[in-house]
Amino acid sequence: MGVFPSLADLVLPRTCAGCGVPGRSLCPRCAVLLTVPRLAQPRRFPEGLPPTVAAGAYAGAVRPVVNAFKEHGRAELARPLGVALALAVAAVRTGVPGPARPVVLVPVPGSRAALAARGRDHVRELTVRAVAELRAQGVAAEQRRLLRRRGRVRDSAGLTAVQRRANLAGTFVGEHPDGRLPAGALLVLVDDVVTTGATLCAAAEALAGGAAGGAPPVLAAVVAATPRPLPGTSGRATGSHGYRVRNVPQLHHDRLSGPGRSD
Repeated sequence: MGVFPSLADLVLPRTCAGCGVPGRSLCPRCAVLLTVPRLAQPRRFPEGLPPTVAAGAYAGAVRPVVNAFKEHGRAELARPLGVALALAVAAVRTGVPGPARPVVLVPVPGSRAALAARGRDHVRELTVRAVAELRAQGVAAEQRRLLRRRGRVRDSAGLTAVQRRANLAGTFVGEHPDGRLPAGALLVLVDDVVTTGATLCAAAEALAGGAAGGAPPVLAAVVAATPRPLPGTSGRATGSHGYRVRNVPQLHHDRLSGPGRSD
């Protein structure tokens, strides 16, 4: 089993997607940047943004790591980024008062154009990895595809936060669950990156619209969030009543970077 990775390393030596250091797809120094869960707080906090936790900041070495997986076919990064997403899910789960509850991860669906261009659904790949990691850590978790897209949207590049929300209005539609959801389960939207929060707002609105009355608020977890320093804030997300992020045990760096060259 170890022969083929070794041969591949001779032809295409592995380098860290974050800093370029040879040896691993994600070195420990870059991996640690994805073990610091924090509430995502866009510069202009949009109404309707669900409480969202990111495993790290979408800056520095994290940005090329995410883009290498998302846009450049570095499929081996699915494992460490999936672990990072699992950490974010675990963190957002601890912010809900009361006993621990099972989680249902709902991947944000990509547009048809994006899926066709990449040839894969990278968010769903991360979701599958995150579910496996959560279960390995004893968390009751599963994935459900409870959202779909309809129509076409403009490329969001260059759009303001308000324009992004208008562009995404009505894009997501809630789907009836295939089978009953676990009793007391929390719905957690998952995506790779959050910037303005427009996508999560639109997705959360569609997901909540299909939920039964009295259902808990929709939560969200992402691999990374664009850092938006807000001087004087307490770290609590506006509009997230009864929700706060507690300190959670950090996964060891090796769970992201992998021991030796095994990733």
